[in-house]
Amino acid sequence: MTDLRIAGIGMTSARTRDRLVQRLRDQGIVNPAVLERIRNVPRHIFVDEALGSRAYEDTALPIGFGQTISQPYIVARMTEALLDGGPLARVLEIGTGCGYQSAVLSPLVTTLFTIERIAPLMERARERLKELGMRNVRFRHGDGSVGWKAHGPFDGILVAAAPLSVPAAWLQQLKPGGRLIVPVGPEGEQQLVRFTQKDQRLEKQNLGPVAFVPLLGGTG
Repeated sequence: MTDLRIAGIGMTSARTRDRLVQRLRDQGIVNPAVLERIRNVPRHIFVDEALGSRAYEDTALPIGFGQTISQPYIVARMTEALLDGGPLARVLEIGTGCGYQSAVLSPLVTTLFTIERIAPLMERARERLKELGMRNVRFRHGDGSVGWKAHGPFDGILVAAAPLSVPAAWLQQLKPGGRLIVPVGPEGEQQLVRFTQKDQRLEKQNLGPVAFVPLLGGTG
């Protein structure tokens, strides 16, 4: 991948990215590290070339296999919610997708473990992150609903698909003080929720309405 391809031109240029970051500020994103990641990650390389000119619109876009790349505001909101409360060492991401959320989060944590049920998406994401020089990401093709027990417990878990209810495995794989960011509920009624393990109890905070693809078990 050429430097020019990563840097972008025209509708994928730095000026276009700056406008996106300003829109996110206007919508309430305040964490400077998160805003900087949104500015620096070349979102256009994570979508089909035909959609490149729309990469810095604040909207979800199709990536194939019935999946989407989340809108930048949602990626920023979830990342900010995950990081709120202090730095994180070991983080689990459920639903790698095209790898855009992974690319935003990777430099903000020590090690990122990410699971994707659709093998071609995972391989595409692996290649993109490798080309961007991100070496702290561990990939797994598998069923995200069961987590990744072998590498837990985790300081944080971030989920990019919506279960009807939160799988017990995720909560069991959170460290004390750990944070789980997850959209929960049926289509049209989903809420973004942050769960925090505190003093042997689970604290729940509603972060507002969202729209995600449903969480599916198994592998594709």
